[in-house]
Amino acid sequence: MGRAIRTAADASASELAHAERTCASCGRRMPSSASPDAKWCSAACRKHGVDATDRALEQRIDELLAARSRSSSICPSEVARSLEPDDWRPLMEPARRAARRMVARGEVEITQNGSVVDPSTAKGPIRIRRPR
Repeated sequence: MGRAIRTAADASASELAHAERTCASCGRRMPSSASPDAKWCSAACRKHGVDATDRALEQRIDELLAARSRSSSICPSEVARSLEPDDWRPLMEPARRAARRMVARGEVEITQNGSVVDPSTAKGPIRIRRPR
């Protein structure tokens, strides 16, 4: 049997596919050390997974964006407050995770100061909007 020849195009396609992979739980880019078939970026994400609250947050992001004009954006705190008006702060990071997962699927964009940012590295206040 012969050895398969890997072209430069094959190598770049493989690297691109590996670079675009995101964690199924937190939505961040997978580390370069992760195996090609890894679904989670860490043991904590594997343990947490995606639960009913996560799915409800994604649905609520969709609903809030649908209720606004195409050029509008929302804050993750609006999403959290709409689900739990009295105790919304614990839902802030789950709302950001939901937005990152939606970015990975191409459903939304995350912005800071009106510019699209990398959701894996964004720190501080963010806004969520439909892709333009």
